[in-house]
Amino acid sequence: MISSHDRTLSAWTTSLLAAGRVVFSCDEAADALGVSHGAFLDAAERLQHQQRLISPRRGFYVIVPPQFHAWGAPPPSWYIDDLMRFEGCPYYVGLLKAAELHGATHQAITEFQVVADKRLPRIQAGRSPIVFYYRKKITEVSQGIQDRKTATGHMKVSSPELTALDLLRYPHAVAGLDNIATVLTDLADRLDAEKLAVLSKAFKKPTRQRLGRLLEWLGHMDRTSPLYTALSTQRIGWIELDPAEANDPDFTLAPVERDEKWRVVIRRIPDVER
Repeated sequence: MISSHDRTLSAWTTSLLAAGRVVFSCDEAADALGVSHGAFLDAAERLQHQQRLISPRRGFYVIVPPQFHAWGAPPPSWYIDDLMRFEGCPYYVGLLKAAELHGATHQAITEFQVVADKRLPRIQAGRSPIVFYYRKKITEVSQGIQDRKTATGHMKVSSPELTALDLLRYPHAVAGLDNIATVLTDLADRLDAEKLAVLSKAFKKPTRQRLGRLLEWLGHMDRTSPLYTALSTQRIGWIELDPAEANDPDFTLAPVERDEKWRVVIRRIPDVER
């Protein structure tokens, strides 16, 4: 049985879509419709069962336009900025998703990856998982965050330089060294060497060393000079190019190279998809 509250909520969400909006809060809807929170929640639950509404966070709702009913949700880019504002924390779309937005297309992107200053659980929104990675101080990398227009507004995205550094900071998010090197083959030409050096100061030395070594190995010496200059003002210790492999008891290969400049031990040449 369809209640009057269902019809009212359905009509109201349709009017929001017509105005170019896909999100709203529980409080906003209850106030706009003049109903109690309980009545709204009952109506919202029924629309969710009809796959016309999702609630990625308690109290936050996303309308599913008809063209996305089969997907179970609109693209995360349509509502990520509103969601993060609702969460009350700075963020940026990063890692493989940002690399894709910057033209790195070698890797199939299955996750919508977001860096935030709060530890947030994964969201399964229809077919699109939204996965969050933690950075304590987003303000440290604010120079590397760009606004990107979307179908419903805008979202914050890491610049090519910040994306490249993050690939080395969160290797578990991008399936390891081979994938990192593959993405960098697409991303390297978009890097501004000076911006990369400035942003790198917000990252630990091993991240900077690994990125510099990989970029030079890929033939992008022109992108690494300011990065190395910024790094060489400090004492640089020896590190592994891929610490995951070096710490694996089943991985016993002797080093094939020791890069004296970046002080990086290489035990295996990355396998790059061309």
